[in-house]
Amino acid sequence: MKDRQHPSLPWGQFWSELIGTALLVLIGLSLVILMFGAGSPMARLLPSESLRRLITGFLFGTTGALIALSPVGKVSGAHINPVVTLGFRLMDKMNSRVALGYILAQLIGAIIGSIPLLAWGTMGRSVVFGATAPGPGYSHLSVLLGEVITTFSMVTLLTVFLAFRRIRSFTPAIFPPLYGIMVCFEAPVSGTSTNPARSLGPAVISGEWTGWWIYWAGPFLGMLLALLACSFLAERITVAKLYHFDNDRDGLFRRAKLAAKDNC
Repeated sequence: MKDRQHPSLPWGQFWSELIGTALLVLIGLSLVILMFGAGSPMARLLPSESLRRLITGFLFGTTGALIALSPVGKVSGAHINPVVTLGFRLMDKMNSRVALGYILAQLIGAIIGSIPLLAWGTMGRSVVFGATAPGPGYSHLSVLLGEVITTFSMVTLLTVFLAFRRIRSFTPAIFPPLYGIMVCFEAPVSGTSTNPARSLGPAVISGEWTGWWIYWAGPFLGMLLALLACSFLAERITVAKLYHFDNDRDGLFRRAKLAAKDNC
């Protein structure tokens, strides 16, 4: 008989988070390499770096949105980002054991998803396989502030959309335009991470660790500030997912569903 106080871990959700994060890193950073790698034809086709950043961010966000809509997102909720998972945990939408499993799966998935990037060869190496690092001429404080602001924006929008039933189903749609704008303006400063797992994967394969702590401290601080600003909305969030809100095969999110106040 299973111990009700310590139920078995939801390995299906962990595997889904690993796969989802691996896909986000592999596809998203392949786009970065294609758009900005040395020898890529995209520089000739789209001479404007700002336009290429806008398109890259939009497609990166689209990748995340499609993962949320996919069967992977149906199983785990498609957090694919440690700060999203920790945010749900701090709002009491999932327990600590499951949250820790999600975060470990995301970090491992990001590393696994980065390994195939080595196939880009010289083109990939020219942009350190999409690794995030402080932009030339920017202080670490400026880069940290950039990561705080972009992550704050992401988590705030995520919280607002999830809090209201009438717009909840549109949550994945916020990511393409949001990341298009953020990457366009912020990428020259910090690389626009907002996700420690996204930064960890390419750092491991490239050896680029410059300012590595920023890509942990900035997103976590931005998330905490967003939760403080949106604390009054926490009780309205019904489930620790970005889509497929009614799917709860293993009862992972049942407590949050029962406790939620959803009158709008």
